[in-house]
Amino acid sequence: MNTSTRRFSSTAIALFVTLALLAPGISALAADVTYTKEKLPEFETQLSGGQIQAATFNKRIRSIRLTLKNGEHKLVVYEKKGSAALISKLQAKHVPVTVLAKAEATIEAKEKPKHHTIRYIVGGVLIAVIVIVGAVLLMRRGRRD
Repeated sequence: MNTSTRRFSSTAIALFVTLALLAPGISALAADVTYTKEKLPEFETQLSGGQIQAATFNKRIRSIRLTLKNGEHKLVVYEKKGSAALISKLQAKHVPVTVLAKAEATIEAKEKPKHHTIRYIVGGVLIAVIVIVGAVLLMRRGRRD
């Protein structure tokens, strides 16, 4: 093997190792939980069917974050002063209920939606890979002459 082929091979191996190290971080970022909105009648149906695994109340914005037994996540908005009745219904069905503290509820109420953060990260990594591969190919091409 000549030196340019060795250099290209070592660069390619380094590139693949770098991508292998970055892949778990990118997939962990993609694992962010998204809640689909639903109405109270759908919540009641799921409650009576025993589909709810856990519930988290945010009394500040009057919402319930539900985790269903099939792995789905739902967000239900309820009426003013309706939390006590809903909590008692959930507890009657032996569903673990969590009520956010005032500080946590305030933080969640002030949170702004994240705008495509994962897309920007993946795009940046993709552009970096393209630049590195292009540089390696240009260096390799220049040495053949």
